[in-house]
Amino acid sequence: MGDGLVDRLTKILPNGRGVWIPMDHGISAYPEKGLERMDEVVSSCISGGADAIILQKGALSYYVEETGWSNFICHVSVSTVNAGEKDQYKVRVAKADECLIRGANAVSAQINLGDYFESEMIKEMGDLTGEALALGMPTLGMIYPRGPYLKISEGDITNGVAHAARVAWELGCDVVKVPWTGDVESFKLVCQAVPIPVLISGGPRGISFTELLHIVELSISAGGSGVCIGRQVFGSNNPESCVKALRAVVHENSTSVEASKLL
Repeated sequence: MGDGLVDRLTKILPNGRGVWIPMDHGISAYPEKGLERMDEVVSSCISGGADAIILQKGALSYYVEETGWSNFICHVSVSTVNAGEKDQYKVRVAKADECLIRGANAVSAQINLGDYFESEMIKEMGDLTGEALALGMPTLGMIYPRGPYLKISEGDITNGVAHAARVAWELGCDVVKVPWTGDVESFKLVCQAVPIPVLISGGPRGISFTELLHIVELSISAGGSGVCIGRQVFGSNNPESCVKALRAVVHENSTSVEASKLL
């Protein structure tokens, strides 16, 4: 990696770990709980010590200007709930050079493995990593094994998550976001599958934030590098406290019980 890329990655992944908060959900469907008060939520996450916040390009330009903060990541993948059979086809809406002009520190894109349009998303990710590399920008790959055509290899206790991580790495991503696999044994296989940092998404729906902290603690013990968690943070009553609690587990090696006292 070039010096510029290393410096940018270190900025948002200090000591190889990160608490990243995606807030790109409003483009997929709206209203979205928490994002109706986005000024407050962005400010709270920055105050809480988030290492990065992930936004779509229009919102990114706005908050770079409003906050003067420089740890934003531009997510370039979009679909909405109105797209029918294409609602899981994440099309690309920006190139890396535009993201850089808008003030992004890194870029991000999504692939839904097993979707009918998987091949298009793979091509778009490959193009993005090449553009970003030339500019010294890191790329986050959000890779989800969840489409109707998904094929899980026999004996794969990660249910396709290790393959998802591998897709990101082999396409040139510098960091990958994948779902939690449910236990330490299987998540170890995910982390061992790639030499890049592995971040987990928010875990099962409907769990408490204290339960989420325990999952984060387990993921770190299995070799994970942190979190890329949105709704459980920005949809909470106190995003700042949520970020501080996540930081305690990810960066300070606190137990989930200790971290939950910050909520």
